Amino acid sequence: MLFALGITVLIWASAFAGIRAGLEAYSPGHLALLRFLVGSALLAGYAVAARMALPAARDLPAVLFGGFTGFTVYHVGLSYGEVTVESGSASLLIASVPVFTALLAVAFLGERLGTLGWIGTAVSFVGVALISLGESGGLGLDPGAAPILLAAVAESVFFVFQKPYLKKYGSLRFTVYSIWGGTLFMLVFLPGLGDAVLDASLAATLSVVYLGVFPTVVAYIALAYAFARLPAANAVSFLYLVPALAFLVAWVWLGEVPTMLAVVGGGISLCGVLLVNRRA
Repeated sequence: MLFALGITVLIWASAFAGIRAGLEAYSPGHLALLRFLVGSALLAGYAVAARMALPAARDLPAVLFGGFTGFTVYHVGLSYGEVTVESGSASLLIASVPVFTALLAVAFLGERLGTLGWIGTAVSFVGVALISLGESGGLGLDPGAAPILLAAVAESVFFVFQKPYLKKYGSLRFTVYSIWGGTLFMLVFLPGLGDAVLDASLAATLSVVYLGVFPTVVAYIALAYAFARLPAANAVSFLYLVPALAFLVAWVWLGEVPTMLAVVGGGISLCGVLLVNRRA
């Protein structure tokens, strides 16, 4: 179980650097689509081997909505954001997902946040603002932070929305269905993809293939394995290690050195996230 969680954390941490490496030759839309074409094909093979049943016809709208929010908007937004935002800082911005999820749960599921939760939310947003200021290198906010924050909100919508379907299908099956649904929406970026692959460097293409195989397939299967054997709260807590590892991977892979303001903002933001999650 711990091995599966360790694999998930390490692979997801490396995804932020992998996106930056792929963006050296691919547009954000082409990168996201190629990544998910690779991942969807592998998951189709897994589904056949595991004799995975297809979702009920009445649940197809839910699958498409989950795919659009949790995968299309999330990964396309992250890819567009990382055009200017360094991978380590992007991972810290995405770490705000639990905060947005908690706010959406208050609004739509009737959950209570509590005083500590609201304080944590405010602290987290202060940290996010500092990360963006650090990335801009001045007094203005980095515009690349906006699509990443949109990605975080979309992922939070997916997490809240999927709850009843996880009970029906299980985390792995519904995630696979949603990945396929998200890939369908990404087909809007299909024009020009073939030329982009031919023109791209081998290193950039291998980075995108890596994203399709490991962060998109292996990590989700490993996380589903861990979720089936550990309490969800315990499993999710390991994901707080992702930003720290993302900075390390970005430094080794891309030579990115984070600004001090981004590091301070990241620390503040993560403190806010932990405060929000202590409400449980």
